[in-house]
Amino acid sequence: MNIGDKAPEILGRDQNGNEIKLSDFAGRKLVLYFYPKDSTSGCTAEACSLRDNYSELRRQGYEVVGVSIQDEKSHQKFIEKNQLPFNLIADTDMTLVQQMGVWGEKSMYGRKYFGTLRTTFIINEEGIIERVFLPKEIKTKVHAEQILK
Repeated sequence: MNIGDKAPEILGRDQNGNEIKLSDFAGRKLVLYFYPKDSTSGCTAEACSLRDNYSELRRQGYEVVGVSIQDEKSHQKFIEKNQLPFNLIADTDMTLVQQMGVWGEKSMYGRKYFGTLRTTFIINEEGIIERVFLPKEIKTKVHAEQILK
């Protein structure tokens, strides 16, 4: 998905099994952020940056939704442990990561594997992608500040 594209209507199911749709956010901007795994250091830093700046994000008209391929139970623990005030989509069938183009080859310690590429989409009030933060651009500890600039 690229700038100017319409985001998919069906985003997935949250940590409580509720369906989340793009139309749920009509009239608001959406920070749809994809992260590799619950409770890892980088993903926790990113989630906590968004949590700590959540009231300012909301004040500026944004809603926040995180997405990873872990299941609902994993997301519930992650939310509870870090007091996250926003929903996390459990994309266990990898539908959304593939639709958005954020599933790809990664490398760690010389080993290649496939996984979620840390990416954030800023979607406007009409459901159109207006900004994309790519993996190399995202600074997990200050990601909310990057969005607010």
